[in-house]
Amino acid sequence: MTTYDDRASLTDLTATVERIRSSVEGVIEGKPEVVRLSLTVLLAEGHLLIEDVPGVGKTMLAKALARSIDCSVRRIQFTPDLLPSDITGVSIWDQQRRDFEFKPGAIFAQIVIGDEINRASPKTQSALLESMEERQVTIDGQTFELPSPFMVVATQNPVEMEGTYPLPEAQRDRFMARVSVGYPSVEAELQMLDVHGGVSPLEDLQPVAHAHDIVKLVEAVREVHVSEAVRRYAVELVAATRAHPDLRLGASPRATLHLVRAARASAALGGREYALPDDVQALAVAVLAHRLLPTAQAQLNRRTAEQVVLEILQHTPVPATPRQNGFGGLGRTIPAYPQQPPRGL
Repeated sequence: MTTYDDRASLTDLTATVERIRSSVEGVIEGKPEVVRLSLTVLLAEGHLLIEDVPGVGKTMLAKALARSIDCSVRRIQFTPDLLPSDITGVSIWDQQRRDFEFKPGAIFAQIVIGDEINRASPKTQSALLESMEERQVTIDGQTFELPSPFMVVATQNPVEMEGTYPLPEAQRDRFMARVSVGYPSVEAELQMLDVHGGVSPLEDLQPVAHAHDIVKLVEAVREVHVSEAVRRYAVELVAATRAHPDLRLGASPRATLHLVRAARASAALGGREYALPDDVQALAVAVLAHRLLPTAQAQLNRRTAEQVVLEILQHTPVPATPRQNGFGGLGRTIPAYPQQPPRGL
Protein backbone atom coordinates (compact mmCIF):
# COMPACT_ATOMS: atom_id res chain seq x y z
CA MET A 1 0.00 0.00 0.00
CA THR A 2 1.33 3.43 -0.94
CA THR A 3 2.16 5.73 1.96
CA TYR A 4 2.84 9.44 2.11
CA ASP A 5 6.57 8.73 2.37
CA ASP A 6 6.41 6.62 -0.80
CA ARG A 7 4.61 9.43 -2.61
CA ALA A 8 7.25 11.92 -1.57
CA SER A 9 10.07 9.68 -2.71
CA LEU A 10 8.33 9.12 -6.03
CA THR A 11 7.98 12.87 -6.51
CA ASP A 12 11.60 13.52 -5.62
CA LEU A 13 12.93 10.79 -7.87
CA THR A 14 10.80 11.98 -10.78
CA ALA A 15 13.17 14.96 -10.90
CA THR A 16 16.04 12.50 -11.31
CA VAL A 17 14.30 10.93 -14.29
CA GLU A 18 13.80 14.36 -15.85
CA ARG A 19 17.52 15.05 -15.58
CA ILE A 20 18.32 11.77 -17.30
CA ARG A 21 15.75 12.48 -19.99
CA SER A 22 17.17 15.95 -20.68
CA SER A 23 20.70 14.54 -20.80
CA VAL A 24 19.80 11.85 -23.35
CA GLU A 25 17.65 14.17 -25.46
CA GLY A 26 20.63 16.49 -25.73
CA VAL A 27 22.33 13.75 -27.75
CA ILE A 28 19.35 12.15 -29.53
CA GLU A 29 17.65 14.93 -31.44
CA GLY A 30 13.90 14.91 -32.10
CA LYS A 31 13.08 11.50 -30.57
CA PRO A 32 11.45 12.20 -27.17
CA GLU A 33 9.15 9.17 -27.43
CA VAL A 34 12.11 6.84 -27.92
CA VAL A 35 13.91 8.33 -24.92
CA ARG A 36 10.77 8.00 -22.80
CA LEU A 37 10.40 4.33 -23.70
CA SER A 38 14.05 3.71 -22.81
CA LEU A 39 13.53 5.23 -19.36
CA THR A 40 10.31 3.28 -18.91
CA VAL A 41 12.16 0.01 -19.53
CA LEU A 42 14.95 1.05 -17.16
CA LEU A 43 12.51 1.80 -14.33
CA ALA A 44 10.55 -1.40 -15.02
CA GLU A 45 13.70 -3.52 -14.58
CA GLY A 46 13.57 -4.70 -18.18
CA HIS A 47 15.84 -4.88 -21.20
CA LEU A 48 15.57 -2.84 -24.38
CA LEU A 49 15.98 -3.93 -28.00
CA ILE A 50 16.66 -1.11 -30.47
CA GLU A 51 16.06 -2.18 -34.04
CA ASP A 52 16.61 -0.08 -37.14
CA VAL A 53 18.80 0.48 -40.16
CA PRO A 54 22.44 1.58 -39.65
CA GLY A 55 23.24 5.19 -38.95
CA VAL A 56 20.09 6.40 -37.18
CA GLY A 57 21.59 6.56 -33.68
CA LYS A 58 20.89 3.16 -32.12
CA THR A 59 24.28 2.86 -30.41
CA MET A 60 24.31 6.60 -29.65
CA LEU A 61 21.03 6.21 -27.74
CA ALA A 62 22.37 3.27 -25.74
CA LYS A 63 25.63 5.09 -24.90
CA ALA A 64 23.83 8.32 -23.95
CA LEU A 65 21.55 6.46 -21.54
CA ALA A 66 24.52 4.61 -20.02
CA ARG A 67 26.69 7.71 -19.61
CA SER A 68 23.86 9.70 -18.02
CA ILE A 69 23.94 7.31 -15.06
CA ASP A 70 27.02 6.97 -12.85
CA CYS A 71 27.31 3.20 -12.97
CA SER A 72 29.45 0.51 -14.55
CA VAL A 73 29.03 0.20 -18.32
CA ARG A 74 30.39 -2.41 -20.71
CA ARG A 75 29.98 -2.53 -24.46
CA ILE A 76 30.01 -5.77 -26.47
CA GLN A 77 30.45 -5.64 -30.22
CA PHE A 78 28.74 -8.78 -31.46
CA THR A 79 30.53 -10.47 -34.37
CA PRO A 80 30.26 -13.93 -35.97
CA ASP A 81 33.43 -15.11 -34.17
CA LEU A 82 32.34 -13.92 -30.71
CA LEU A 83 32.29 -16.77 -28.17
CA PRO A 84 29.84 -17.25 -25.26
CA SER A 85 32.76 -17.08 -22.80
CA ASP A 86 33.56 -13.58 -24.09
CA ILE A 87 30.21 -12.51 -22.65
CA THR A 88 29.83 -14.55 -19.47
CA GLY A 89 33.46 -15.10 -18.51
CA VAL A 90 35.73 -18.11 -18.20
CA SER A 91 37.61 -20.09 -15.54
CA ILE A 92 41.40 -20.00 -16.04
CA TRP A 93 43.93 -22.26 -14.33
CA ASP A 94 46.15 -20.29 -11.94
CA GLN A 95 49.58 -21.90 -11.76
CA GLN A 96 50.53 -20.20 -8.50
CA ARG A 97 47.32 -20.98 -6.63
CA ARG A 98 46.96 -24.39 -8.28
CA ASP A 99 43.27 -23.69 -8.77
CA PHE A 100 40.86 -22.26 -11.32
CA GLU A 101 40.20 -18.53 -11.17
CA PHE A 102 37.07 -17.01 -12.67
CA LYS A 103 37.58 -14.09 -15.03
CA PRO A 104 34.27 -12.16 -15.36
CA GLY A 105 33.06 -11.36 -18.85
CA ALA A 106 31.51 -8.20 -20.21
CA ILE A 107 28.07 -9.10 -18.82
CA PHE A 108 29.24 -8.14 -15.31
CA ALA A 109 28.20 -4.50 -15.53
CA GLN A 110 25.14 -2.53 -14.53
CA ILE A 111 24.37 -1.40 -18.07
CA VAL A 112 25.49 -3.69 -20.89
CA ILE A 113 25.40 -2.39 -24.45
CA GLY A 114 25.12 -5.19 -26.99
CA ASP A 115 25.93 -3.63 -30.34
CA GLU A 116 24.50 -5.41 -33.42
CA ILE A 117 23.44 -8.40 -31.36
CA ASN A 118 22.11 -10.26 -34.39
CA ARG A 119 25.55 -10.44 -36.01
CA ALA A 120 26.62 -13.15 -33.55
CA SER A 121 25.72 -16.81 -33.90
CA PRO A 122 22.66 -18.17 -32.05
CA LYS A 123 25.01 -20.06 -29.69
CA THR A 124 26.61 -16.80 -28.58
CA GLN A 125 23.26 -15.01 -28.40
CA SER A 126 21.97 -17.68 -26.03
CA ALA A 127 24.70 -16.80 -23.54
CA LEU A 128 22.55 -13.83 -22.54
CA LEU A 129 19.43 -15.84 -21.70
CA GLU A 130 20.17 -16.66 -18.05
CA SER A 131 21.62 -13.26 -17.22
CA MET A 132 18.71 -11.33 -18.73
CA GLU A 133 16.00 -13.36 -17.00
CA GLU A 134 17.56 -14.39 -13.67
CA ARG A 135 20.24 -11.68 -13.35
CA GLN A 136 22.91 -14.24 -12.68
CA VAL A 137 25.51 -16.26 -14.56
CA THR A 138 26.35 -19.92 -14.01
CA ILE A 139 29.88 -21.02 -14.97
CA ASP A 140 31.22 -24.51 -14.24
CA GLY A 141 28.42 -25.15 -11.77
CA GLN A 142 29.05 -21.94 -9.82
CA THR A 143 26.51 -19.11 -9.83
CA PHE A 144 27.54 -15.45 -9.84
CA GLU A 145 25.06 -12.66 -9.12
CA LEU A 146 24.98 -9.64 -11.43
CA PRO A 147 25.05 -6.07 -10.08
CA SER A 148 21.95 -3.96 -9.51
CA PRO A 149 20.54 -2.16 -11.39
CA PHE A 150 21.11 -4.37 -14.41
CA MET A 151 19.94 -3.60 -17.93
CA VAL A 152 20.85 -4.89 -21.37
CA VAL A 153 20.44 -2.39 -24.20
CA ALA A 154 20.89 -4.28 -27.47
CA THR A 155 20.88 -2.91 -31.00
CA GLN A 156 20.23 -4.90 -34.13
CA ASN A 157 19.95 -4.32 -37.85
CA PRO A 158 16.99 -5.70 -39.80
CA VAL A 159 17.45 -9.36 -40.69
CA GLU A 160 17.51 -8.47 -44.37
CA MET A 161 20.92 -6.90 -43.86
CA GLU A 162 23.87 -9.02 -44.96
CA GLY A 163 25.58 -11.16 -42.31
CA THR A 164 22.85 -11.14 -39.66
CA TYR A 165 21.08 -13.89 -37.74
CA PRO A 166 17.47 -13.46 -36.58
CA LEU A 167 17.12 -13.55 -32.82
CA PRO A 168 15.51 -16.76 -31.48
CA GLU A 169 12.00 -16.42 -30.09
CA ALA A 170 13.23 -17.29 -26.59
CA GLN A 171 15.67 -14.38 -26.61
CA ARG A 172 13.25 -11.85 -28.09
CA ASP A 173 10.89 -12.74 -25.26
CA ARG A 174 13.54 -11.65 -22.73
CA PHE A 175 13.46 -8.09 -24.02
CA MET A 176 10.74 -6.07 -22.36
CA ALA A 177 10.30 -3.72 -25.31
CA ARG A 178 11.49 -3.11 -28.83
CA VAL A 179 11.81 0.36 -30.29
CA SER A 180 12.70 1.70 -33.71
CA VAL A 181 14.56 5.00 -33.72
CA GLY A 182 13.60 5.96 -37.28
CA TYR A 183 14.89 8.76 -39.43
CA PRO A 184 14.89 12.26 -37.88
CA SER A 185 12.78 15.12 -39.17
CA VAL A 186 14.39 17.78 -41.34
CA GLU A 187 14.56 20.23 -38.42
CA ALA A 188 16.04 17.61 -36.09
CA GLU A 189 18.62 16.61 -38.69
CA LEU A 190 19.64 20.25 -39.19
CA GLN A 191 20.02 20.64 -35.44
CA MET A 192 22.02 17.42 -35.36
CA LEU A 193 24.50 18.93 -37.84
CA ASP A 194 25.02 21.87 -35.49
CA VAL A 195 25.43 19.74 -32.38
CA HIS A 196 27.32 16.78 -33.86
CA GLY A 197 29.16 18.64 -36.62
CA GLY A 198 32.28 19.23 -34.54
CA VAL A 199 32.79 17.20 -31.38
CA SER A 200 30.52 14.33 -30.42
CA PRO A 201 28.20 15.39 -27.57
CA LEU A 202 28.92 12.07 -25.87
CA GLU A 203 32.40 13.34 -24.99
CA ASP A 204 30.96 16.12 -22.82
CA LEU A 205 28.11 14.07 -21.38
CA GLN A 206 28.35 13.85 -17.59
CA PRO A 207 26.38 11.56 -15.24
CA VAL A 208 23.27 13.23 -13.84
CA ALA A 209 22.20 10.33 -11.58
CA HIS A 210 23.82 7.61 -9.52
CA ALA A 211 23.15 3.90 -9.55
CA HIS A 212 21.62 4.03 -6.06
CA ASP A 213 19.18 6.68 -7.32
CA ILE A 214 17.97 4.23 -9.96
CA VAL A 215 17.62 1.47 -7.36
CA LYS A 216 15.46 3.76 -5.20
CA LEU A 217 13.39 4.81 -8.18
CA VAL A 218 12.82 1.19 -9.16
CA GLU A 219 11.62 0.49 -5.63
CA ALA A 220 9.22 3.44 -5.83
CA VAL A 221 7.88 2.19 -9.17
CA ARG A 222 7.11 -1.18 -7.59
CA GLU A 223 4.69 0.63 -5.25
CA VAL A 224 2.61 2.02 -8.13
CA HIS A 225 -0.89 0.60 -7.82
CA VAL A 226 -2.32 -1.52 -10.64
CA SER A 227 -6.01 -2.24 -10.13
CA GLU A 228 -7.58 -5.59 -10.89
CA ALA A 229 -9.40 -4.03 -13.87
CA VAL A 230 -6.12 -2.86 -15.43
CA ARG A 231 -4.45 -6.21 -14.77
CA ARG A 232 -7.37 -8.02 -16.37
CA TYR A 233 -7.20 -5.66 -19.35
CA ALA A 234 -3.52 -6.54 -19.87
CA VAL A 235 -4.30 -10.26 -19.61
CA GLU A 236 -7.12 -9.97 -22.17
CA LEU A 237 -4.84 -8.16 -24.63
CA VAL A 238 -2.17 -10.84 -24.36
CA ALA A 239 -4.73 -13.66 -24.54
CA ALA A 240 -6.14 -12.15 -27.74
CA THR A 241 -2.75 -12.55 -29.43
CA ARG A 242 -2.85 -16.30 -28.77
CA ALA A 243 -6.19 -16.71 -30.55
CA HIS A 244 -5.68 -14.30 -33.44
CA PRO A 245 -5.92 -16.03 -36.86
CA ASP A 246 -3.01 -14.01 -38.29
CA LEU A 247 -0.56 -15.19 -35.62
CA ARG A 248 1.06 -18.60 -35.28
CA LEU A 249 2.74 -17.63 -32.02
CA GLY A 250 1.11 -15.35 -29.46
CA ALA A 251 2.60 -13.54 -26.50
CA SER A 252 3.78 -15.47 -23.46
CA PRO A 253 2.82 -14.98 -19.79
CA ARG A 254 6.17 -13.20 -19.44
CA ALA A 255 4.80 -10.62 -21.89
CA THR A 256 1.85 -9.98 -19.57
CA LEU A 257 4.21 -9.45 -16.66
CA HIS A 258 6.38 -7.10 -18.69
CA LEU A 259 3.35 -5.14 -19.88
CA VAL A 260 2.12 -4.55 -16.33
CA ARG A 261 5.59 -3.62 -15.09
CA ALA A 262 6.03 -1.17 -17.96
CA ALA A 263 2.60 0.33 -17.22
CA ARG A 264 3.72 0.93 -13.62
CA ALA A 265 6.85 2.72 -14.83
CA SER A 266 4.85 4.77 -17.34
CA ALA A 267 2.52 5.89 -14.58
CA ALA A 268 5.49 6.90 -12.43
CA LEU A 269 6.96 8.90 -15.31
CA GLY A 270 3.63 10.70 -15.51
CA GLY A 271 3.78 11.53 -11.81
CA ARG A 272 0.96 9.11 -10.92
CA GLU A 273 0.92 6.46 -8.24
CA TYR A 274 -1.62 4.33 -10.08
CA ALA A 275 -1.65 2.85 -13.60
CA LEU A 276 -4.39 3.48 -16.16
CA PRO A 277 -5.48 1.53 -19.23
CA ASP A 278 -3.88 4.40 -21.17
CA ASP A 279 -0.49 3.23 -19.91
CA VAL A 280 -1.17 -0.29 -21.13
CA GLN A 281 -2.43 0.94 -24.49
CA ALA A 282 0.56 3.21 -25.07
CA LEU A 283 3.04 0.39 -24.42
CA ALA A 284 1.23 -2.57 -26.00
CA VAL A 285 2.90 -2.35 -29.41
CA ALA A 286 6.41 -1.86 -28.02
CA VAL A 287 6.05 -4.68 -25.47
CA LEU A 288 4.10 -7.26 -27.49
CA ALA A 289 4.85 -6.90 -31.21
CA HIS A 290 8.41 -8.29 -31.23
CA ARG A 291 7.25 -11.48 -29.49
CA LEU A 292 4.62 -12.37 -32.11
CA LEU A 293 5.06 -14.52 -35.22
CA PRO A 294 2.62 -13.87 -38.09
CA THR A 295 1.36 -16.79 -40.15
CA ALA A 296 2.66 -17.39 -43.66
CA GLN A 297 -0.63 -16.13 -45.09
CA ALA A 298 -0.43 -12.95 -43.02
CA GLN A 299 3.10 -12.35 -44.29
CA LEU A 300 1.91 -12.79 -47.86
CA ASN A 301 -0.78 -10.22 -47.15
CA ARG A 302 1.92 -7.91 -45.70
CA ARG A 303 0.32 -8.00 -42.27
CA THR A 304 2.77 -7.04 -39.55
CA ALA A 305 2.69 -7.90 -35.86
CA GLU A 306 2.33 -4.19 -35.05
CA GLN A 307 -0.86 -4.01 -37.14
CA VAL A 308 -2.27 -7.04 -35.35
CA VAL A 309 -1.61 -5.50 -31.92
CA LEU A 310 -3.31 -2.25 -32.96
CA GLU A 311 -6.29 -4.24 -34.21
CA ILE A 312 -6.50 -6.11 -30.90
CA LEU A 313 -6.39 -2.79 -29.03
CA GLN A 314 -9.31 -1.51 -31.06
CA HIS A 315 -11.45 -4.58 -30.42
CA THR A 316 -10.66 -5.19 -26.74
CA PRO A 317 -13.05 -3.32 -24.43
CA VAL A 318 -11.40 -0.80 -22.13
CA PRO A 319 -12.32 -1.51 -18.48
CA ALA A 320 -15.10 0.51 -16.91
CA THR A 321 -14.21 3.28 -14.51
CA PRO A 322 -13.63 1.84 -11.03
CA ARG A 323 -14.16 4.60 -8.50
CA GLN A 324 -13.18 3.95 -4.95
CA ASN A 325 -12.87 6.25 -2.00
CA GLY A 326 -9.52 6.32 -0.32
CA PHE A 327 -7.44 4.89 -3.18
CA GLY A 328 -4.34 3.38 -1.69
CA GLY A 329 -5.44 4.64 1.70
CA LEU A 330 -4.88 8.26 0.63
CA GLY A 331 -8.51 9.42 0.71
CA ARG A 332 -8.65 10.37 -2.98
CA THR A 333 -10.79 9.23 -5.89
CA ILE A 334 -9.26 7.62 -8.96
CA PRO A 335 -9.94 9.75 -12.05
CA ALA A 336 -12.07 8.25 -14.79
CA TYR A 337 -10.35 6.02 -17.31
CA PRO A 338 -10.25 7.79 -20.67
CA GLN A 339 -12.40 6.05 -23.27
CA GLN A 340 -10.42 6.89 -26.41
CA PRO A 341 -8.56 5.11 -29.22
CA PRO A 342 -5.13 3.70 -28.32
CA ARG A 343 -2.33 6.17 -28.60
CA GLY A 344 1.32 5.59 -29.30
CA LEU A 345 4.33 6.60 -27.31
